Amino acid sequence: MVKQKLRWTKDVVDRILDKFPNEEVYTFASGVSPSGVVHFGNFRDIMTCVPLVEEMNERGFKTRFILSWDDFDRFRKVPQNIPSSFEKYIGMPLSDIPDPENELPSYARRFEIELEEALEELEIDIEYIYQSEKYKNGEYNGLIIHAIENRQEIAKILLSLMSEKGKKNKNIDEEKYIQEFYPISIYSSFSGKDNTKILDIEETRLEYRCLDTNKEEVIDLKNCSNVKLPWKVDWPMRWKFEGVNFEPGGHDHASPGSSFDAASRIAKKIFDIHPPVFIEYDLIGLQGLAGRMSISTGTAISPKNLLRIYTPEMLKWLYTRKKPNQKFDLAFDTEIFRQYDEYDKQHGIENSISFRQAVAFGQILQWDLNKIYELLDRLGENYDKQIVEERVKRAKHWLEEYNPDSKIEIRDSVNTKYISQMSSEEKDMVKKLKDFLEKNNNPTIEELTEILYAIPREGYEDDKKQMKERQKTFFKHLYNLLISQDQGPRLATFLYAVDREEILKLLDI
Repeated sequence: MVKQKLRWTKDVVDRILDKFPNEEVYTFASGVSPSGVVHFGNFRDIMTCVPLVEEMNERGFKTRFILSWDDFDRFRKVPQNIPSSFEKYIGMPLSDIPDPENELPSYARRFEIELEEALEELEIDIEYIYQSEKYKNGEYNGLIIHAIENRQEIAKILLSLMSEKGKKNKNIDEEKYIQEFYPISIYSSFSGKDNTKILDIEETRLEYRCLDTNKEEVIDLKNCSNVKLPWKVDWPMRWKFEGVNFEPGGHDHASPGSSFDAASRIAKKIFDIHPPVFIEYDLIGLQGLAGRMSISTGTAISPKNLLRIYTPEMLKWLYTRKKPNQKFDLAFDTEIFRQYDEYDKQHGIENSISFRQAVAFGQILQWDLNKIYELLDRLGENYDKQIVEERVKRAKHWLEEYNPDSKIEIRDSVNTKYISQMSSEEKDMVKKLKDFLEKNNNPTIEELTEILYAIPREGYEDDKKQMKERQKTFFKHLYNLLISQDQGPRLATFLYAVDREEILKLLDI
């Protein structure tokens, strides 16, 4: 297979090396919150890093690719496919909420595992960092204390990125905001939730009140396990802790005054580091699916879902062939045929069954791989059996899950209702085909193609317009007699593949 060279990866890696010229290991980071199904849009965060890591490795540099699971984030909203009873957990860390199916250690783990299994199938070498473990183990405590010591400077940075209108709408008094700002949230030891209020901080001693229970507690920031930095401070803190050189983000993080802007300023002024090289990635469309997919409604399409219709190589190619700031569509309709064809052409793959063929042959032969291999042999196609198996499996899922209206089902009895509407001449044309099939046990596809066009052409050779109309009508009749549809797969191949006795039975008019 020819490896595709991506111009954009070269340019970004050049930027990384220019900004960080003497790193022993270059760290690429991605982050995802397991608040629900990790969908196809979040997945672009990870896939933006993949070709850059490969490019860096090819140049001989050591790399580290990390995925931070933000499972210490608060539970904000119950997704549609989660029981409404989970509302009682809102405000708790995702890692402290039970698994909805009572099988795994936590709610967060339910969604982490699904993505991790997909990344394993994609053969992406990645290191997982679970933020709940980092926070609870106290690994960030020194940096948390540092952020609190510099809390007023952080407050000033955040204020500088707010518009006057925004401050007015939130009734922010700047002096009061600076004096009362604390860059932390506290998960109550009494309720497990972050509905808490800081009462006093003196050096590393912190006193807070749980607003759900009205109980108070004093904790030592040097060895606490229930304090978390807010996102715009947490992000640059992690850059420092992990030594991050590159991290991408969506538009919500990239716009002026948003998360990356704030985090970059905090990184420089508070944590004394250069922020990583950052690139924005655009949205991804879903073609052939009605309705908008989202985590909050529980209807998101995950990478695992995508791997049921795209091979791992195809999926990686779709996510990396365009620049991150370019949109592209994932196809759940027949556009997927073109995508597979384009992939094969660009990668010089000649011994592969097309996705269109996989759909057609698969359903005609009831997804029986041995019959499909036999048919391909009879057609003289020397396809790689592993590729055939991979694509037929995905073609079946694509058809049955997303395109059930396109399924071909051979009738189990003669279509007498349809026959009653046919003229005597039209019935005679069907009888001629049946006679041919009875006299020729194993006709080739070429012979079948010839007879299918010859029958309606007879007597109309000089009238091309009328001849084409007769051919169209003849094919329509055959499809209705065989599969109760006006159209279907290539007719000659269909007649070649399907059991001869079944065909003769259905054409017995």
